[in-house]
Amino acid sequence: MELQTLTFIVVGFTFAIYIAIAIWARASTTSEFYVAGKGIHPVANGMATAADWMSAASFISMAGLIAFKGYDASVYLMGWTGGYVLLAMLLAPYLRKYGKFTVPEFIGDRYYSKAARIVAVICLIVASLTYVIGQMKGIGVAFSRFLEVSFEVGLFAGMAIVFVYAVLGGMKGVTYTQIAQYCVLIFAYTVPAVFISLNLTGNPLPQLGLGSTMADGSGVHLLDKLDLVLGDLGFAAYTEQKGSTINMFLLTLSLMIGTAGLPHVITRFFTVPKVRDARSSAGWALVFIAILYTTAPAVGAMARLNLMNTIQIGEVGSAEGNLLYADRPQWFTNWEKTGLLKFEDKNGDGRIQYYDDKNKDFAATAAAAGWKGNEMVKVDRDIMVLANPEIANLPNWVIALVAAGGIAAALSTAAGLLLAIASSISHDLLKGVFRPDISEKQELAASRVAMGGAIIVAGYFGLHPPGFAAQVVALAFGLAASSLFPALMMGIFVKRINNKGAIAGMLSGLGVTLLYIFWFKGWFFLPGTEMMANKPENWLMGISPEAFGAVGAMVNFVVAWVVANATEEPPEHIQHMVEDIRVPAGAGSASNH
Repeated sequence: MELQTLTFIVVGFTFAIYIAIAIWARASTTSEFYVAGKGIHPVANGMATAADWMSAASFISMAGLIAFKGYDASVYLMGWTGGYVLLAMLLAPYLRKYGKFTVPEFIGDRYYSKAARIVAVICLIVASLTYVIGQMKGIGVAFSRFLEVSFEVGLFAGMAIVFVYAVLGGMKGVTYTQIAQYCVLIFAYTVPAVFISLNLTGNPLPQLGLGSTMADGSGVHLLDKLDLVLGDLGFAAYTEQKGSTINMFLLTLSLMIGTAGLPHVITRFFTVPKVRDARSSAGWALVFIAILYTTAPAVGAMARLNLMNTIQIGEVGSAEGNLLYADRPQWFTNWEKTGLLKFEDKNGDGRIQYYDDKNKDFAATAAAAGWKGNEMVKVDRDIMVLANPEIANLPNWVIALVAAGGIAAALSTAAGLLLAIASSISHDLLKGVFRPDISEKQELAASRVAMGGAIIVAGYFGLHPPGFAAQVVALAFGLAASSLFPALMMGIFVKRINNKGAIAGMLSGLGVTLLYIFWFKGWFFLPGTEMMANKPENWLMGISPEAFGAVGAMVNFVVAWVVANATEEPPEHIQHMVEDIRVPAGAGSASNH
């Protein structure tokens, strides 16, 4: 059976499952729409949380970043998993005990201020919309390959699918859909990884294959082989640290605290019946996430090695060392159709030269071979996971399965994010501030309208993303880290922080982080405004825009503390509420101890 036909069947079957679940679990009340009626089992919620978490950035883009950045990309693994430990220990149980629908609702109550709630909604929308941009990039990549159309057409097709099942089902439908999507995406991620690990190292476990010797009998370890192949073509060694240590540290910290401040993830812990179940859900989510996150480094390394060996078929610099463009494999042609892979024959020899033309030490070798620049003028990192099975010549059913998995990953997180945006607009702004007298039916209708609007806005931004999917998502984590995480942490653990301090902290943290991102990334919502200054040598102390969220969080904490201590204390009943949140259920009021 032809690949495209098989892909249509596999992906179509999974879509039918998702939409059927959305119809079956259609939300009829605001409680079901926002928090699934608070009736989800912890294991099921852990699986849904994992799917919500393992977005296009994790499934599609993270291994692509690892493939091209090597050691430096390990910060994404450490930051995104370490953040879940913070979330499980410091936030999830307490927020679940408080028992509200949304993060802005907690912030509005804790800081006894509608203004604080509005500021929290602004922070949530900015962070979540940035996150959705990354998902839309992933959706466009997956659908463009699946439908064999341009990236733009693929993105619009994905938007339509998200609209159907996310708007219809609310949190109840999204939760059960995400459980199905987790099963699809984890199977789709691990099966080709096992095949490729067997092909390259003879080891069926990719986690072990990454550290094994090559199956060709050379006795060379896979990572040593990859370092050698890259070094021969002027690229930096895969296993060496290329960026600054301070940037790696701050990026890891930003991703960690951003994880603990992301509204759409926190909301998942409002869906379980009891406070104890919130902590249990976080543990189960880590187990389910670990399956993919321990596999990703192997997928990234093996994908890069396969890509290099496909193009560099002989000795570097020899007359027949590079692949003839006319003989390029079918996977190459398929991805060229999407516009995410581009070749330009700069020296007119009909062969593909893929090397680091910015490496001055390699310039003499390239000149002697008659090369006039890197001819792979575009290799979008987000294609690597989806292209990997094709590059490795795996069976068509595996390639189709990976396409279904990539789409499932992008759709699951996009739905959760859009739901967080919609609930903040309808529940926190409309019902909580401007129209408290509206009926439950009107609130539900407003949520669905808001979600539809958010899909359109995110789709436009998705056409002009300020980076690869994982990089865009890292920006979203930085925005959540700099704005919401400090407000939540101080709201739970520091009685002295008042509404003035919280508002000043959130606005200053968000403001300084946005300014830094726009300065170095450009005003990305206006196409063609990318800044030339977005180079490591121009960054403040070598701190990348993706890592600056940690600095923004420090600004937030300091400003909130200074302003709060310079103004009046919070009311006594608020201070008692803060103490009560931290007392285990059944232990009595904090004021009695």
